[in-house]
Amino acid sequence: MQIYVVGGAVRDELLGQPSADRDHVVVGATPEELLARGFKPVGKDFPVFIHPQSGEEYALARTERKSGHGYHGFTFHAAPDVTLAEDLARRDLTINALARDEAGRLIDPYGGQRDLADKVLRHVGPAFAEDPVRLLRLARFAARFADFTVAGETLELMRGMVANGEVDHLVAERVWQELAKGLMEKEPARMFTVLRECGALARLLPEVDALFGVPQRADYHPEIDTGIHTLLVLAQSARHGYALPVRFAALTHDLGKALTPADILPRHHGHEERSVELVEQLAARLRVPSDCRDLALLTARHHGNIHRAGELRAATIVSLLEKCDALRRPERFAQLLQACHCDYSGRLGWEDRPYASPQRLYAALAAVNGVNAGTIARACARPEGIPERIHAARVEAVKLSLGIE
Repeated sequence: MQIYVVGGAVRDELLGQPSADRDHVVVGATPEELLARGFKPVGKDFPVFIHPQSGEEYALARTERKSGHGYHGFTFHAAPDVTLAEDLARRDLTINALARDEAGRLIDPYGGQRDLADKVLRHVGPAFAEDPVRLLRLARFAARFADFTVAGETLELMRGMVANGEVDHLVAERVWQELAKGLMEKEPARMFTVLRECGALARLLPEVDALFGVPQRADYHPEIDTGIHTLLVLAQSARHGYALPVRFAALTHDLGKALTPADILPRHHGHEERSVELVEQLAARLRVPSDCRDLALLTARHHGNIHRAGELRAATIVSLLEKCDALRRPERFAQLLQACHCDYSGRLGWEDRPYASPQRLYAALAAVNGVNAGTIARACARPEGIPERIHAARVEAVKLSLGIE
């Protein structure tokens, strides 16, 4: 029995970066041998075990054969005669097909160390094209390793996976899982650039792909279309280290602009409601978690008024706070303002321009929170009139706080 550390842990060590976990491959062993040593089985599709002390994963060396479409369309073979090189051959990228033996020696049968040095993302072999998840993973690695390029032959292979329909067999949960990871990488915009370069963005996120080529307003740089603006907004969300719901909202805040009638371009009047419909469509298709979906819907619907907070009357500000549920959900409201800040600063030269809306709306929210709804309710003779009286009191409090009508 021979045990090797494989994959990301070896890659990250060579890059001088910390690694979140360590995976192991066991060559020359059977499931019974690992069970006898106290390992706990966890794999359903193939033999994977948890070490009884470290809790790290140990998988028996295995090969795979394509037997259908998509991520689950494989037959696996794990046996003591499967070699380490055969196991590494089924991995996605050369930089992930690395191993170290128990003596610390590096095993690199597919040139991963060279590609690390050259900063290239390259597929290990033709089997890459058999699993569409690998295309998503590569795009995610492009977001993590922003200074790496995609090998030309790998990009062509990815385009072939789109053309032959392999990408269409990705299940919604796996698409969202990889997108969510990519959104949290250092430069998430690169994930969508790579997906667009190979044609997969139009198949997986047609609502986002449709933004490219749609003109922005005249006060934007003429070379910045709505798609590029969206990526700049997403880049701002990563720059500030915002949470996943904010990054997803940044990606989807302007989807409705792709449906703007051509005769009113580059204006986008009324695009907010179109954006809401498209966010709902995308979120339902990919089964996006509710926290990400709900913040994206709020951002799509309200970001225009939030940008115009300095021009709004007190009654409109109070209605905006109520519609955003800012009183009951202040943490989510804070994330909404973060997403709007990203939208505001997602233009060339605007990255550090002051954004006044959050300060104004927080001041209004503090004034609204100062209104004692219980006291108003007890003094109201007609129960049906309570909401109107509370709203009116909130408006007066905002007028006084902000000095506006």
